[in-house]
Amino acid sequence: MSDVFLDRLARLDTSTVSDALDFLALPGAAVGLRPLWDCPRTVGRASTVQLGPRSGTAPTVHLISPVIAAIERQDRVLVIAGGLDGVSCWGDILAHGARAKGIRATVIDGFARDIEANEALAYPVFGRGVTMVSARNRVVQTGSGLPVRVAGVVVDEGDYVIADRCGTVFVTAARIEEVLDLAERIGRRQDAMVQAVRAGRSVEEVMHDREFEAIQAGAAA
Repeated sequence: MSDVFLDRLARLDTSTVSDALDFLALPGAAVGLRPLWDCPRTVGRASTVQLGPRSGTAPTVHLISPVIAAIERQDRVLVIAGGLDGVSCWGDILAHGARAKGIRATVIDGFARDIEANEALAYPVFGRGVTMVSARNRVVQTGSGLPVRVAGVVVDEGDYVIADRCGTVFVTAARIEEVLDLAERIGRRQDAMVQAVRAGRSVEEVMHDREFEAIQAGAAA
């Protein structure tokens, strides 16, 4: 079944959605989680994964693979929290598994490796950086399907995700319609401002605070 909200979100960008969240005093902008190759803009619904440092020596199932195996929907974005600095929590085999299940992308509050393989597969990955260091014997999965904290933002299972070259933004599912309505209004006003500048109107006048206050007044109406 088509998700109308996802269709609308796909016509926006992270900057506009972030502006809407600002006007509504909502969190969601996860600064620093950027594309790890030249990924296309991606939207979807969050499937959350929590990672943590490994303790003990008993064999474990490879992190994230049980979540991938369980997904049956075609609108999912894996949202992974708890990565360690310089340690990978995503690689090429996981990307192949995700692609086979129709998962749209992976967003990591951490690092990934095998980026060339992900790019060759056209599988979008967003995160803090790239590394060559394996997660094996360093990081384990500690939970999934529960609220996680990603770059300071709490993300619930099923929340909306948009990621592009500017970064990643999460929108709580309970407020998605309100955020989209405002983001679309912001987008229309910003397009009109661009056209006004192109037509010769002073950029100083066009970008005066009153123009942005008009958007906020509309949000409160």
